[in-house]
Amino acid sequence: MPLARIPDALWLAEALRLAEEQHGPLEDTEFCRLACSGGGDLRQRILARAGLLARRDGLDLALQHWRQGAGLGLLLLAGLALLSGAGLAFAALGDGARPVNLLWALGSLLGLHLLTLLGWALGFVCGGAAGSALGRLWLGLSGRLARDSRGALLGPALSLLLGRAGLQRWALGLFSHGLWLLALLAALLLLLALLATRRYGFVWETTLLPVDSFAALIQALGTLPALLGFPQPDLELLRASGEAVVGGETARQTWAGWLLGVFVVYGLLPRALLALLCLVRWQHGLNNLHLDLEQPGYSRLRERLLPSSERLGVSDAAPPQLHQPQAGHAQAASQGALLVAVELDDRRPWPPALPAGVTDAGILDERSQRRALLEQLSRQPPARLLVACDPRRSPDRGTLALLGELARTAAETRIWLLPAPPGETLDAARLGDWHAALARLQLPAADHAALTWLETGHD
Repeated sequence: MPLARIPDALWLAEALRLAEEQHGPLEDTEFCRLACSGGGDLRQRILARAGLLARRDGLDLALQHWRQGAGLGLLLLAGLALLSGAGLAFAALGDGARPVNLLWALGSLLGLHLLTLLGWALGFVCGGAAGSALGRLWLGLSGRLARDSRGALLGPALSLLLGRAGLQRWALGLFSHGLWLLALLAALLLLLALLATRRYGFVWETTLLPVDSFAALIQALGTLPALLGFPQPDLELLRASGEAVVGGETARQTWAGWLLGVFVVYGLLPRALLALLCLVRWQHGLNNLHLDLEQPGYSRLRERLLPSSERLGVSDAAPPQLHQPQAGHAQAASQGALLVAVELDDRRPWPPALPAGVTDAGILDERSQRRALLEQLSRQPPARLLVACDPRRSPDRGTLALLGELARTAAETRIWLLPAPPGETLDAARLGDWHAALARLQLPAADHAALTWLETGHD
């Protein structure tokens, strides 16, 4: 299927851009850091971020489901095309009990095909999305068959991605011509089967038009097929068939061959050639698929993927649906113990006296400090990590996301909720917010320094 050639990373990045423009920025601090650590230009970092976010939010699975739905939708439409083609052939010839009117047979076989072909040509010349009716039907069917609400924006993202590269008309054209070619092939096979197993008589009739003009039209239609070896009725047979059914075997075979030739030349060949043209242009245009980095969503990522030094905290308004930070632990081999503090004011003396073997990582106040520590811990994960937090501050989503990132770099992590400075008391409601937030992160917290655990690994 042609969609299999579209890179997942580009598709996911475009879908995420649409999602962020509609619902607000996603929580992506850790993934922006990982994308920056991988290097590359802005496009490569955007694609890396998109891949990480898609795995976290399940969008990569939604894309697989969407592709499966697209394949199933294509099979359903292909089956419908085969049945429609067989119906065209049977409607054109009937059961053989009555003579076949040649012009009515041609109208049944080629009428709708020529009308849709004309519509496609007009849409192509006028710059529209050729084959859009079938294409939109397929896109809608693909989304319904995928049955994954997370992929609601995959269809619009695909349309934007293909339209930007000038591929949408070729993709929809390939889809439209391919289905019509399938239907016409089914009609041709049934025509051959009916003509091979039944005896048909052929006649052409007219009341209003001059007989000579009508005969000339039939002979003109057979000129191109005759160049390919299909039989062309002579003038005597033409006149005789206009008056009555000619019963000889030669006449029957001549008219059957003429009908098949006209059907192949004016039905099958145009669709096959146009489908081949669309396929070649599609294959050639795949190299032009790209992201429009001037889009507002990507312009915002330019700043986030190339961050400047700034205070920790929340700089963006909360989106309608907040991402819930998650903790964890390092899977790689780890050793050593580390103490780190998050956003302490200058009045609190720091660090405390530490046992031997415990390293002080300082106070994380700026984004650059956080990024540098996380990169260091990614390379050398500690066995135990104690994070000191000031519970007088609110447990905002930026701080909780940082705690989750820190926890994922260590084998074991604990949170130290520092006591209030002398002369001050902690707000009970805010302290409760801290305990609730840390419980959701599944991080153990205490109001005393777990220095014995930090040094030895047990309490």
